[in-house]
Amino acid sequence: MSNISKSVSTLEETRTGLCDEFVSITGSDSAVAQCYLAENDWEMERALNSFFEADMEAVFAVEDSPKDSSPPKVKRQKLDKPQGKVDCIDLTTEEPACSSSNTKSTDSSKSVEPKAKLKASGSEEQDDSKLSLISWNVDGLDTVNLGERARGLCSYLALYTPDVVFLQELIEPYVQYLKKRAVSYTIIEGGKEGYFTGLMLKKSRVKVLNSDVISYPSTQMMRNLLVAEVKFRDQELCVMTSHFESCKGQAEERMKQLRVVLKRMTDVPSNVTVLFGGDTNLRDTEVTKVGGLPSGVCDVWDQLGKQEHCRYTWDTKANSNKSVPSWTE
Repeated sequence: MSNISKSVSTLEETRTGLCDEFVSITGSDSAVAQCYLAENDWEMERALNSFFEADMEAVFAVEDSPKDSSPPKVKRQKLDKPQGKVDCIDLTTEEPACSSSNTKSTDSSKSVEPKAKLKASGSEEQDDSKLSLISWNVDGLDTVNLGERARGLCSYLALYTPDVVFLQELIEPYVQYLKKRAVSYTIIEGGKEGYFTGLMLKKSRVKVLNSDVISYPSTQMMRNLLVAEVKFRDQELCVMTSHFESCKGQAEERMKQLRVVLKRMTDVPSNVTVLFGGDTNLRDTEVTKVGGLPSGVCDVWDQLGKQEHCRYTWDTKANSNKSVPSWTE
């Protein structure tokens, strides 16, 4: 074989390998891979950036909603009186200092709403025997910076590589984007219309056995309970997420929904471990009114020592897209 033939063969092998890598990352096909790589001089990083930027424009082709337009469902209400400055716990540092102010931010770490604080996979070798989990309300109904926030979510998924992800307030374009970006996850949707919950399960670590959507009969806000039966390292799990009814005036409905969740927890076989998390909007008094947590059900935050810097699940400094003094869940 001549030197020219060898060179051509090597080039073909290299480009075939690049196409295969592009397909594995993006979940596209070889034709799409070849197109983007060729347009970007066969430089992988440039090709991937081009693919995902085009994907964002196609999926999130939305504009900011007019100020006088009504959202699909009312989920927030204005406070009767303006509140003072709201302090918070900064979750962006490993050991943040607690606020010394008498005014506290809303405590959303309720009795059945665990949210895991995870270690970056790049900073420390992950223990394969431990299940990692993230819960996130993506606020899909708010179209302001929606694409940027979706990219941010995917960045966190890449950084922490959680085994299980609970998502609330998804919208269909968001799901389409996640399916193209997060190809290493099985995505289960809790609905198709309006906004809904979702589960993401890492294919290499979590095997899906079954899934179900349980309706809340009297919900006025399209809320339900999304359940998946899975297997993790030979251990059967039942993972569940929900977004309970919002706003102070919906306490009775919220407690009904909590009762549905607690009953589902206690109905599973004794060999199955249940993990529930999400955006419950619960107040501590509401948990008390339904009788507290049943025997065998515990709050993960309590079990892990009630660390103060993990107490607040909405960081009002990092999440600056909402005007906290004017709005409340």
